[in-house]
Amino acid sequence: MTTSNRCALITGASAGIGATFARFLAAEGYDLLLVARREERLRDLAAELTAAYNIRCDVFAADLTDPTAPRAIIAYAKQQHLTIDFLVNNAGLSGSKLFVETPWSELAGEIQLMITAVTELARLVAPEMKARGWGRIINLSSIAAFAPPAASLLYTGIKSYVLYMSESLDMELKPHGVHVTALCPGFTYSEFHDVMGTRTAANNLPAILWQQPEEVVREGYAAVMKGKPVCVPGTVNKMVTASMRPIPETVRYFLGRTLNPFK
Repeated sequence: MTTSNRCALITGASAGIGATFARFLAAEGYDLLLVARREERLRDLAAELTAAYNIRCDVFAADLTDPTAPRAIIAYAKQQHLTIDFLVNNAGLSGSKLFVETPWSELAGEIQLMITAVTELARLVAPEMKARGWGRIINLSSIAAFAPPAASLLYTGIKSYVLYMSESLDMELKPHGVHVTALCPGFTYSEFHDVMGTRTAANNLPAILWQQPEEVVREGYAAVMKGKPVCVPGTVNKMVTASMRPIPETVRYFLGRTLNPFK
């Protein structure tokens, strides 16, 4: 399949999985619209990819905790005559404080960033994908969506929403040539934990649980191109998520209380 003139919109593109998706899709021949808060990083990445792959690479600095951001991004794309064929909803964060100790403004920001913006961006691009008969959407969920609920995190509930929303949307759109995949990585080497202030806790986890972002991206791309609604990258992660399904709720609750690395 040729990707000539197809464009991918990637949120959270300045580092980690987002930047890795940008490099991967550029190598596949996609033009790019990169979105993140850190404009200088985006411009550096765009210059790198334009030079390496001779693609078009636009950047748009936006904070997706701002409710106006999704529509502003799509308005910019239309102004620049960019047709979004591929969406990677990657932007995210994870709090490390107890629910009752977290200011509502922070909780609302998490919900806006990882539920509302994800859903709205998909809603903004899906109708045109459906009309054209081709489109790909990857929503970043997590193996946390399958895991015992971590007592101090809203994150597990949010990622569960992303998982099930993606499956439902894929069911609706697949007959029209649009594939939607919930990509559910586990612990991935990136600066995510440094930004979130959870690096010390993360470093205490066994090395076998970690993946490189390139592995996550390769598996996620292959899954969405094949029309798989859920992708859990990595053998260990697949084993972990498979083992969670049969666990009784009482045991899941106990594990969530005792194994939460951020408590």
